[in-house]
Amino acid sequence: MPPDSSTSTFKPYIPAHAHLAEMTPRALIMGVILGMIFGASSLYLVLKVGLTVSASIPVAVIAITLFGVAKQLGARESTILENSIAQTAGSAGESLAFGLGVTMPAILILGFDLEISRVLLVGVLGGLLGILMMIPLRRTLIVDQHRELKYPEGTACAEVLKAAATDVSRDAAGEVRMPGSDAARIAKRRALLIFGGFGIGILYKTLSVSFKGWRDTVNFELGAPLKTGSIGAEISPELVGVGYIIGPRIAYTMAAGGVLASLMLVPMIKFFGELASTPLSPGTIPIRDMTGDDIRSAYILYIGAGAVATGGLISLARSLPTIWNGLRGGLAGMKNGSTGDASSRTDRDIPMKWVVIGCLAIIAVISLATPLHMNVLGAVLILVFGFLFATVSSRLVGEIGSSSNPISGMAVATLLFTCLIFLLMGWTGGQYYVTALSVGAIVCIAASNAGTTSQDLKTGYLVGSTPRMQQYAILCGAFASALILGPVLLKLNEAGTVYVPAAQVAPGLTVDATTLTDTGTLHGPQADTDPNTYKVWHKTDTVGGPAGKYFVDNAGKAVYLVDPGINGHHKTRPDGTEVKKYDAPKAVLMSYIIKGILDRELPWTLVLFGVMIAIVLEMAGIASLAFSVGVYLPLVATLPIAIGGTVRWLADRRNNQLPQNVGLNEEERQAANDRSSGVLLASGYIAGGALAGIIIAITAGVLTDFDAAAAQWAEAYNPFFSGASANVLSMLPYAVIVALLYWVAREKPVK
Repeated sequence: MPPDSSTSTFKPYIPAHAHLAEMTPRALIMGVILGMIFGASSLYLVLKVGLTVSASIPVAVIAITLFGVAKQLGARESTILENSIAQTAGSAGESLAFGLGVTMPAILILGFDLEISRVLLVGVLGGLLGILMMIPLRRTLIVDQHRELKYPEGTACAEVLKAAATDVSRDAAGEVRMPGSDAARIAKRRALLIFGGFGIGILYKTLSVSFKGWRDTVNFELGAPLKTGSIGAEISPELVGVGYIIGPRIAYTMAAGGVLASLMLVPMIKFFGELASTPLSPGTIPIRDMTGDDIRSAYILYIGAGAVATGGLISLARSLPTIWNGLRGGLAGMKNGSTGDASSRTDRDIPMKWVVIGCLAIIAVISLATPLHMNVLGAVLILVFGFLFATVSSRLVGEIGSSSNPISGMAVATLLFTCLIFLLMGWTGGQYYVTALSVGAIVCIAASNAGTTSQDLKTGYLVGSTPRMQQYAILCGAFASALILGPVLLKLNEAGTVYVPAAQVAPGLTVDATTLTDTGTLHGPQADTDPNTYKVWHKTDTVGGPAGKYFVDNAGKAVYLVDPGINGHHKTRPDGTEVKKYDAPKAVLMSYIIKGILDRELPWTLVLFGVMIAIVLEMAGIASLAFSVGVYLPLVATLPIAIGGTVRWLADRRNNQLPQNVGLNEEERQAANDRSSGVLLASGYIAGGALAGIIIAITAGVLTDFDAAAAQWAEAYNPFFSGASANVLSMLPYAVIVALLYWVAREKPVK
């Protein structure tokens, strides 16, 4: 594809000859800290509903605001290039969180221990590899195809940075703006919205979950003919915020999948299976004795997994022309070794030799790192798939944006090919689970971070940043975020882990204790009741009890089933305390692929049902991936996303009729709506609600007495939490934050 000659006339906001403060310590430190915060909140989201939203604009707005506060306290005024560096470093956390969240929990689901060293290595190596592979593509994708590839999130973020440009930046750009202008007022209002949304999210979640002010989930069970069906919603600020940002089309499609599963498939399985007196595989109890959740766990998850895998592969196949163009351009950039015009500040990249050395060093570490259980073939697969999908991801986000980038489809394809190669070579069984998953995880994170890096470089290209400084910044941000996301992931799992007495789920289960070498102890609230040390048994079959991790005594008798917080099935501890579990939908899919192919144990009939659902949708002209995720997730997770999408639809419908938007085309209207006040408030809802959820989950094991006292009081005296009207009353505070989101999203007419 020939370069776009029009790029020669492009002028960035800050000219190449201008020299402003850029990669300062305060900008880098602020970006790294914000990246950790938004990375943690994104990880929380991906464990709950399997998706994240772009953090670029919220990070940029917060950085601008904090620099403004520092100026009021006597610090030097920030420049737009400093704000760009802070935003670049801060955006890395979200992409890393997605890659880790859709892959690493699969190790727990497969019954293995999730070691902190493994999570850190995968996060760091995958993140750095994706960034390094994007560097030689910058000139081809960002500069030469500037007019063709829009990079919507990157372009929107550049507009935010320019709107809030300080005096020193406007002087360098040759822009004249009077004090008290509309742009200055808009910048202050944006900051107020996102910080206000952040505060509301934290307050709402704390009052609801910690103080038991009202229920955080409402659910209405249905009777015949939809027996075991239910309609419910998790009434939380972060999910309504997600729905607002992703928009009504995707939000409604996801909710439609949830309706199919909860109001059709579950009741249908109950109806036809109620007369059976014996279990129907892969279920372990008769269907007549199953609740709706039991049916979902035993059957619907496999149907949803087949649909999600098929939807991901179809979306990847649909992108084949783009893949080819991106690969051709990427190889051309690698061949030419072009890193821009070194004499121009706005065209300087990290030197190519360091990119090559860095990639080779990462591959060497991957090959030698013991926690990854990697072999030479695995390292080669990472190199091949990593370059392929990093290139594809960088190109795709330029065309369709980060939210629509099929990263999970790329991870599924990587796992499928890796597992099939392992199967052909006879590498089957549990010891190869971690190797295959490590390949998929590093490639997934590399592709995700390559797409984010592309958006950041587009932002920098528009505002006039130095590419090399941005590349250093996102490398630092990715490294720091990887260090914090591993512990957060482990803590969230530990907070929801239940040690189920083996007598309840696997009575009489024994194993030869002399074959077990690993030991473990109870953690969390249950640790106080049993300080003993047990041997660890990773049971991979279902003979005598469910597969999973067990604690056994020295005689070989199973004492506890260790039910993880991520994708665990037991939501109540022996003392009656309820715990929150995380569905981690896409991580479960990865575990099904690995175990199903390497052990040949996948219930293919159920999986093929899901495959047919995806194919029927594609034949009807409906993108199947979002619908398939809805089939997999419970309706309580997708319905609140649809509520947020409804608010977005109503707000956009009204805003599109304003005088300033009437003359815009569809693409321009979409861009204007993506920069609206509602998006900022919704981003605040997401960050505040998710961060509060993480803190509450991690501290649950410490504040057990307070939590028990609050629950006891709420059960006895709070009609919003307990009683016949609790579901309806709990909707009132939720309605307040939904109405506030719509009110804020209504833009004012500009004459």
